[in-house]
Amino acid sequence: MTSDARPTSPDRHPEEPALSLDLKGLKCPLPVIRTRKRMAALDPGTLVLVETTDPLAVIDIPHFCTEGGHRLERRTATDRGHSFLIRKG
Repeated sequence: MTSDARPTSPDRHPEEPALSLDLKGLKCPLPVIRTRKRMAALDPGTLVLVETTDPLAVIDIPHFCTEGGHRLERRTATDRGHSFLIRKG
């Protein structure tokens, strides 16, 4: 189980995530709790990539985005779970 937050390179493309959260192995509600905590300090418009293996994340992450005023830019199924690209509102 990991909870790795990696800032991306300062010379990244503007549409690349500023932060990547590896939340694989965590179960509900931890992926949303950790995502909310890390996004709190970010500026509006910042892109965040969240990777999770929690099957409930397909419900929880979109709900978190709607309730928090964030925009879910992309949801992708992976071999072991899902990745979500979120733009902070």
